[in-house]
Amino acid sequence: MLTFLQDWLIGQGVPAGAAGLLALAADIGVVLILAYLADVVTRRFVVQYVRGLASRSITHWDDHIARHRVLVRLAHVAPAVVIYYLAVPILGDYPEVQAVVRQLALIYMIAITALAMDGALNAAADVVKGTGKARGLPVTGVAQVAKLVLYGVAAISVLSLVLNRSPLLMLSGLGAASAVLMLIFRDAILGFVAGIQLTLNDMVHRGDWIEMPSHGADGDVIEVGLTTVKVQNFDKTIVTIPTYALISESFKNWRGMSESGGRRIKRAINIDMNSVRFCTEEMLARYMRIRYIEEYVERKRAEVENWNTEHGIDREDYANGRRLTNLGTFRAYIVAYLHHHPMVHDDMTFLIRHLDPTEHGLPIEIFVFSRDQDWIRYEAIQADILDHLLAIAPQFDLRVFQSPSGAAVERALGAVARPTGAVTSPPDTVTRPAGAGVATDAEAGSAAVRSGE
Repeated sequence: MLTFLQDWLIGQGVPAGAAGLLALAADIGVVLILAYLADVVTRRFVVQYVRGLASRSITHWDDHIARHRVLVRLAHVAPAVVIYYLAVPILGDYPEVQAVVRQLALIYMIAITALAMDGALNAAADVVKGTGKARGLPVTGVAQVAKLVLYGVAAISVLSLVLNRSPLLMLSGLGAASAVLMLIFRDAILGFVAGIQLTLNDMVHRGDWIEMPSHGADGDVIEVGLTTVKVQNFDKTIVTIPTYALISESFKNWRGMSESGGRRIKRAINIDMNSVRFCTEEMLARYMRIRYIEEYVERKRAEVENWNTEHGIDREDYANGRRLTNLGTFRAYIVAYLHHHPMVHDDMTFLIRHLDPTEHGLPIEIFVFSRDQDWIRYEAIQADILDHLLAIAPQFDLRVFQSPSGAAVERALGAVARPTGAVTSPPDTVTRPAGAGVATDAEAGSAAVRSGE
């Protein structure tokens, strides 16, 4: 085409040099138009047609390919192919320019192909994650390693074109530069090795709840990458942890709890030890009317009376005989109440025990497991249990210990400071049922001062 157009221009009286340049410019314009048309046809027709097929198919892998723009990126190869092949007839008289144009076209095709394969790797990773078979596998890390290899091969190919050397020679030179590469890709190498160890040892994978205070992580793992692990904390912040840190440092994984079918409830109620006493007949009669323990009270009452009778112990001899206590009966009620609770596991650890007495009273620890592991519902379950036990403790003639508040101390000091015989208003006009409420040491002291004790 170049010769024909040049001859025609010379026949029209155009000088030979100008005719050659005009013919070259015209041919270059035709090539660019053809390249543009190839790009338009590929992107607006072929790609759109394939997208339509993907949207109508019942499979999902093609949707991931479309979402990561794999076909759109590949479509950009079409104009480069047109330029690469048409550069030979158009620039035949300019071999240096022809070589540069074809080389640039090849470099462009390599870059576009690498980007398209990058998208294909992302799509493949999404497909594997969506199948549910990737649990425990570092899919993201494997994809990132494949991308490193992909871009490494692309870079070597580009360098071989620019330097006009064989890619094999470039690869042979990597041995000498391995130390530098290890320094540059240190985090990637450590992360890849750590990812393999995490997988083989089944230490952590996506969806696990982990705690790692040294890195401020307390939440769900949302991604295990090549160099970092992303954790979404419960306050919705995202923490990135180096992958190799999970190997070199310690962390807590709550997966065992989620797989066990239960979630631990561990709470303690501090009982005022001054309220612990032996049960009287009147107290036992009241306790027998409390649901869940009427059979227990009756059985223990008969057992204690038989033992005292066999050993000749008088009923009023508290020092030598056996007696029920209100605290022991309350502990038995807690056991019975929790055994009847529909959301408490009976098949897992079930323990109600006394802890060491402290200046804050005698702690009664509840160590059981909830059937519901959901955080919100779990918190509601244990809150309901503690609410009930705190409210019913006075029914067993027990006081829950509570450090005196500022108001309680102020009332006690006010009672001490009043002059003798001063008329005071009733401290509390609200009528309380017998045994209801929680009394503090300061309130007891205030009452003692007002009564003259």
